[in-house]
Amino acid sequence: MHIDKELDARGLNCPLPILKAKKALSDMQSGQTLRVLATDAGSVRDFQAFAKQTGNELLEQQTEGVEFTHVLRRR
Repeated sequence: MHIDKELDARGLNCPLPILKAKKALSDMQSGQTLRVLATDAGSVRDFQAFAKQTGNELLEQQTEGVEFTHVLRRR
């Protein structure tokens, strides 16, 4: 999968990963993809809700140990 931008939000707690992702997406073109790396376990649920509320598409979520990866497509 082609990733246009990557955001490292590891070590940040809610709501910072979402806020940083929102800012990053606002600087991107429609259809571009953003990968967010996070360590906040709540980010899995948070990014699902964020995608529904904003209309951005949540393409993928992965968990590896204590690290969570979220891939979003800008609406």
